[in-house]
Amino acid sequence: MSAPYQALRVTKTEMLCEVVLLGPGKGNAMGPEFWREVPEVFAALDRDEEVRVILVRGEGAQFSYGLDLLTMTNDIGAQGANLAAERTQFLDKLYALQKAFDAVFYCRKPVIAAINGWCIGGGLDLISACDIRLCSDDARFSLREVRVAMVADLGSLQRLPHIIGEAATRELAYTGKDLEAQRALQIGLVSAVYDSPEALLAAAKTLAQEIAANPPLVVQGIKQVMNQRIGQQVAEGLRYVGAWNAAFLHSEDLQEAITAFKERRKANFKGR
Repeated sequence: MSAPYQALRVTKTEMLCEVVLLGPGKGNAMGPEFWREVPEVFAALDRDEEVRVILVRGEGAQFSYGLDLLTMTNDIGAQGANLAAERTQFLDKLYALQKAFDAVFYCRKPVIAAINGWCIGGGLDLISACDIRLCSDDARFSLREVRVAMVADLGSLQRLPHIIGEAATRELAYTGKDLEAQRALQIGLVSAVYDSPEALLAAAKTLAQEIAANPPLVVQGIKQVMNQRIGQQVAEGLRYVGAWNAAFLHSEDLQEAITAFKERRKANFKGR
């Protein structure tokens, strides 16, 4: 792995590797560096025989605000005449973003997400690609793409139903509402809630050590067998949402959402 990274900090201690989200956007938002670095990091960790478990967390008070709209506007906004060439370019960019979280999902090493503070949009896509999720009681979750005129297209709609069920996923996706830690525990999004970020991190490391003490190839085999159960369905869903968004994402409502975000005001959607 090359170092240092801009959006991630990667630290190995014995059999555990910590991958810490750094931003550089506010709230560890996911900008261009994040999307370049995640596939590289997780591909390297997949091959690293010394690493048995991976822990993902955010730096500071937040897990992640999700996609950095300010730096990624050129990747999601309409370009040129928005005809076949532009739509094809958008689809290629989208598939590249999807591969970042696929790298987490298909990494043979178990991945534990430790979430404190906000986990929004792309943050939820990321933790849904992880194997186990723990959080502190200040954690807040939001599948917020609908509020910025987007269909979530990086994995939440494909993976969350296998974690929290269809109804809960649809409620989060249709409303874009905020979900508190105890409700996340109730629906099974997280396995446990801790009193503080410090207690959360300690518990996540203890769990990682418990997993790492088991035969590594057997643990990896368990993950691959369980991923096989849903992998094809997830992959087909990601391809479908990619094609759907390439055809329908660009809209007046999307441009209004981006403008409203930059102007720090409520968007006025008109269904056009």
